[in-house]
Amino acid sequence: MMPQARRRLNRTVIFLALVVVAVLMLFPFVFMILIANQSYDQYLAGSGFSLDSWRQLFAALPVLQELLNSSIVTGGAVLIILVVSSMGGFAFAKLGYPGGSVVFLLLLAGMMVPVQSIVIPEFVNISQVGLINQYPGAILVYAALGAPFATYLMTTYYRGIPTELMEASLMDGASYPQIFVRVMLPLSVPAIVTITVLQFIQIWDDLLIGLLFLQTPETRTITVGLATLQSGRMVNIPVLMAGSLASALPAIIVYLIFQRHLVRGLTMGIGK
Repeated sequence: MMPQARRRLNRTVIFLALVVVAVLMLFPFVFMILIANQSYDQYLAGSGFSLDSWRQLFAALPVLQELLNSSIVTGGAVLIILVVSSMGGFAFAKLGYPGGSVVFLLLLAGMMVPVQSIVIPEFVNISQVGLINQYPGAILVYAALGAPFATYLMTTYYRGIPTELMEASLMDGASYPQIFVRVMLPLSVPAIVTITVLQFIQIWDDLLIGLLFLQTPETRTITVGLATLQSGRMVNIPVLMAGSLASALPAIIVYLIFQRHLVRGLTMGIGK
């Protein structure tokens, strides 16, 4: 009975700890929802309910256009990252070629470089080809920043797939492109979903790249639009909370939809 009582106690302690962590994590989100549904006077008074902050938000910013811009930039960048990382991971993990280990180490070294140290050279390069304030410029920068980690994750995942599957496919007369498309990609769905969710959240919530490469009202993302709300001397907190809530909901929805695949991809990919 003692081991059972000890296990029950451990589970209770872990459950209570998780409850405390959940409360701490959810409190800012609940606070944001409450403040977003108040007018400025109600916010100062500390109580009340009103949709006035939402009306002011849509009057101050083209919210729908900025959400569309964020969707285009995020979707384009994630698509490029998936294509590059899946092909690169397959090459690193299953196709032996001279210098592959050195290239992979250089890829890992590139992950250690701070974004702030390369953003100015990137801005110069993108401006020289005339892609500032255009979707392709920001998409290429986001894809370049996200591809190293995604390639590393796909490489570790592909290494966990038995090589015998590829050898059997070669024996059946399949080419390497056919093996990649018909065998490896279907088996790597958890890793692909993991990369999609992680990169979507990171790119959607990013401010630095969008602020530098998408500065016009027609192309700026929702995070950049929210930054303009704070440019005045007086910040309307309920309006800012409403905009933050509108910006956070897409990322939250994507995470909730794919959370099981995300956990599976992390455990099966990195764990192997």
